[in-house]
Parts: sequence; structure tokens; C-alpha cells
Amino acid sequence: MANLKYFLWLTTRKGFQTGEVNGLLSYFGTPEAIYFAQGEEYDLLGLSERKKQALKDKDLGEAEKILENCDRLGIHIMTIQDADYPERLGQIYDPPCVLYWMGKPLNVDDQLTVGVVGTRKSTPYGDDLAGRLGLDLARAGAVLISGMAEGIDSRGLRGALRGGGSVISVLAGGLDVVYPKENRYLYRDVVTAGTLLSEYPPGTEPAGFHFPVRNRIISGLSMGLVVVEAGEPSGALISARHALEQNREVFAFPGPVGAAASLGCNRIIQRGEAKLILSAADIMEEFQLLFPGKVRTPPPMEEGETLQRLEGEPAPTGIKEAKEVDKAPDRAYISLSDDPEAFTEDQRDILLCIQHRSLRMDDISEQTQIPARRVSSALTLLQLQDMVEEKPGKRFYAKVILTG
Repeated sequence: MANLKYFLWLTTRKGFQTGEVNGLLSYFGTPEAIYFAQGEEYDLLGLSERKKQALKDKDLGEAEKILENCDRLGIHIMTIQDADYPERLGQIYDPPCVLYWMGKPLNVDDQLTVGVVGTRKSTPYGDDLAGRLGLDLARAGAVLISGMAEGIDSRGLRGALRGGGSVISVLAGGLDVVYPKENRYLYRDVVTAGTLLSEYPPGTEPAGFHFPVRNRIISGLSMGLVVVEAGEPSGALISARHALEQNREVFAFPGPVGAAASLGCNRIIQRGEAKLILSAADIMEEFQLLFPGKVRTPPPMEEGETLQRLEGEPAPTGIKEAKEVDKAPDRAYISLSDDPEAFTEDQRDILLCIQHRSLRMDDISEQTQIPARRVSSALTLLQLQDMVEEKPGKRFYAKVILTG
């Protein structure tokens, strides 16, 4: 495979759209060939002067920094030329050249994957539909794909997790940037039971224009896309348009006539762009024959059990417990001598700093002499691993005690 740092160099060139980067790869064959090309070769491509100058900048510093950050944060990188790159995603018009991921490997080509999207400002009606849909898809053996926004995305993910299913959450920023912050525990659960995915390197803030671009990945990884609840206009309808362009099946739940939050769903059903569904069973009917042995028709659940699942704790997900050498009433002890590779240096120093007191991020940075950005990244990963708790006042406290 081509050296990874050249892929990262290529995908960090300013001013290039994904399709243009793919065009360069198609023309030159490899990112190394693009990197080592002479200036006159770029002149033949009809690029703007700004883009030619971006390609003539051979500084690999940013690429090497990304590699270092990914190694430190436990983030994996996949390129479009890797054998395990999802074929389903590679077939769309502008597939991402590089994917950053955490959690389970991205094995989707032999799985039934269903995208679930909808409004952030969901109503109780939409929340209930999304939770039940996620739960039922998980019980039937489907992989749920969504974003991480409040509202329908979060409800669908939680429903699937509480059904014991696998999920993929596609982010609009770096994997170490929790957005919205209220979903930090959901991040942890997704990493444990499924995959966090992004085309953006660590440290990237989720800018507004990233979200509609990100939506093509949700639909591209999915065999079918469900719009649960959406007004008009809506980012969920952008996802539906991507899905139609990618020749995916589109489904939508109908909503009350005149309800603003359901106007988008009702419109795409009316225009024949989405199939009206009433439950996950309507989706499974479309795909069951394509995945013999992979998907199933589970027995119906009693209403009380459904509500208990959706309102209770997530189903067990096989999270790997930190190695304990003793039990305290409220916190585990972890021996660094038994597993010296358990934490990065930043994570270790931060845990030692806050294991007997809660501190704000700035205070942690000052006392450990670790730059604030690195403190933020380390705290995010430690929270995902359930090693650190955020207390009121944005103060952080270690949930484990380190020993020699």
C-alpha cells in the first residue's frame, strides 16, 4: 500500500474537493506519484494557480503530526486503496480518500446496514419512533448508521445499543472532538459496541459545512436510509437526496398533517422519493432475502419490555474492563507495572493529577505542563474508556487509581 503519510499530505491540500483528490489519484495512480510529480506535470491538469501551489508545497509536517496524534489517541486510518475499504462506500460518486476510525473494524459489505437520520429538534413522537426503530433493527441483525447529533440520531443509536446491536456513527469533525458535549457517554458506548468514523483528522472542529458533506458517507455505507422525522428544509433531506443519487432505498415515517417536524417526511413520501414505513419490519422485508442467515425476524416484544429496554440501561456490550489489582468501594486500582502500555504519557500524568481531586482543564494543563489541546484530547479518550468523570463546573475527576 502507498505510504500513509502521502495520503495524509494529499488530503490536507487546501482548496481541493474530495472528487478532485480522487481525480488526481486516478490520473497519477498513487499519492506518492502526486507528491513527487514535477511542477510542469501539474500545469497539464488545468488546475488553478492556488491548487498548483498547494501541490507544490512538499512539507510533510502536517501529515506526520496527524500520524502522531492518531497513534497517541488510538485512532486507526484507512485509505481508499486499502483492501478493507468498504466496497459499498467506494462505489459512490465522491468517496472519502481517507477514513479515521475507532472501535470495531469497518466490515460492512456483507452486513445489512441501515442509515437513520432526522431532525435535531425532535418531538416525543419522533424520539419514540427512532428509539423503537433502533431497537428493532438491532434485534433483527441490522447495523444502524447515523450521526451523533441530538434528537433522532442519538435516539436511534441508543435504541440499537439497548437492543444489543452494532452501530456506526459518522462524525463531522475529528474523533477526539466530542460534539455535542452532552453525548460524551454515547461516544463511549459507540466505540465499545461499534465504530466511530470520520474523514476529518483529529482536532478538527465540526464546522457547519462539514455536516452535509458528511451525510454522503452515512448514505453511502447504508443499503437503505430511513428519515424518521424531518422538517423542510432539513439536513436529513440532504441525506435522502444523497441516498437517491447513490441508488439506495429511502424510507420515511409519516407524521401528523401540518406538523412542522414531519413536513419533510410527508413531502418525500408524497413525491414518491421514499417508501412509507410503519416499523422496522417494513425495512427488513426489502432486504431479508439478500442476507440469508444474517438477518432474522425476532419474536415481538411486549410493550412493557420495549419501554424497559428503551428507558433502562444499555444492553451489555463486552466492554473490556481495566485490569484491577484490588477493589475499593467506588474505584478500581490499576497497576502500571502490570500493564505499562495501558495509557499514554499524557493520560497517565493526567490521571495521577486528578485521582485525588477534581480540577478544571486549565488547572490540569498548568499542573502537568501538558498543552491544553493535548489535555482535551486525552480527557476525551479517558472519558470514552470510562476512566474519567466530568463533574459540575467542568471539573474532571479520575474514576480509577493508578499504582506502581
